[in-house]
Amino acid sequence: MSLHDNAVLVLKDYRAGGPGAQDGQEELRGLYLDHLAARPDGMWKACEAGHVTASALVIDPERGKVLLTLHRKLNMWLQMGGHCEPGDATLAGAALREATEESGIPDLTLLPVGPVQLDRHAIPAPCNWHLDVQYAALAPAGALERISDESLDLRWFGFEEAAEVADDSVVGLIGRTRAALAARA
Repeated sequence: MSLHDNAVLVLKDYRAGGPGAQDGQEELRGLYLDHLAARPDGMWKACEAGHVTASALVIDPERGKVLLTLHRKLNMWLQMGGHCEPGDATLAGAALREATEESGIPDLTLLPVGPVQLDRHAIPAPCNWHLDVQYAALAPAGALERISDESLDLRWFGFEEAAEVADDSVVGLIGRTRAALAARA
């Protein structure tokens, strides 16, 4: 199965839940599926109409913290993530790869609920849009982060503290992740 086909299956199965479940997630899901139906290249950075990306919020629920990266190009505190690569077999695998590369933390595990949130955001031309499929990754006990070339900084933030530095998308992702964790408990 191709990454494109995997993304279609993941998006068909995606159901927004948790806080703000009625805030446009179903509309975004439809937009993503329409994009992939129209664009066989819709997974790749070269697709100027926009492309699907994969990210993961790294979380340490025992300490009540999330690891955010100060993105080198955007100068914003964000979850780990980025472009899919030809070697990625699944969206979940791409999100986990990105989270591991950007956090420097081995042995991250994705929450088994699938994507936690979808986020569409504008990016500079020629690409126009990122259609981000966002997961949550659990850090192992005692995890030590290591900054990558893509970051200016990495820092653990308490759940509420993260809202002071992050944008609404990241705050929403934190809320949905916390709801998914609570539902598992």
